[in-house]
Amino acid sequence: MLWDMADSPRSRYNRRPDRPVAAVRLALDTDGLVYRKWGGQQRAKQGDWIVDNGGDVYTVDADVFARTYRQTAIGAYVKTTPVWAQRAEHAGSVKTKEGSTQYEPGDYLVSNKSDGSDEYAMKAEKFEDLYVPSDDR
Repeated sequence: MLWDMADSPRSRYNRRPDRPVAAVRLALDTDGLVYRKWGGQQRAKQGDWIVDNGGDVYTVDADVFARTYRQTAIGAYVKTTPVWAQRAEHAGSVKTKEGSTQYEPGDYLVSNKSDGSDEYAMKAEKFEDLYVPSDDR
């Protein structure tokens, strides 16, 4: 589900720099990893990243991780690129690179790109703990 820019305004947010994640690259000879999370089946492929975001463990596509995170210490990374987000008005599902994510009204629909692509959903409490509005709106 890509956002229709005319229908719903999105705001730009930055990840708080004091909220690093622990991550390890799935650098194994593997056909991938399949797991259940966010109300759907998720998939990771060789080269993707397994991320522990304050106890919330999930995978991130290798290209997305390389574009959006930078290493701060061994196994520690911070997200350095902005995201664009809006609150969901209705329940639904969003297709992600790893699978799909269910969301409820009030959750945030988040995109790593200003055009609304590379999107995912987050609970409002978690999003508001991790992100702040950008000065470059």
